[in-house]
Amino acid sequence: MNEFATPALSEEIKALLVETLMLPQAPGQLVDDQPLFGPGGLGLDSVDALQIVVALDKAYGLKIKDVGEAQAILKSVATIASAVHQHRSV
Repeated sequence: MNEFATPALSEEIKALLVETLMLPQAPGQLVDDQPLFGPGGLGLDSVDALQIVVALDKAYGLKIKDVGEAQAILKSVATIASAVHQHRSV
């Protein structure tokens, strides 16, 4: 995670993911560095990615413009928190 992204921000993002995607886990069960997609991850798919992009835009005004940017940002809770923090700092 970006050293400036706070644990509180990570917790907000975990709650946003659980609520948006209706995940069976509680926000506290998500691990910051756990992959969201692929093996060893939460098993999310492209529809989930789209829902996350929309939720991040609504909640934080973070606009993800292309697939490459989405792949980098949506790797984990930590990478999302870092992107949100950087967006807030601009």
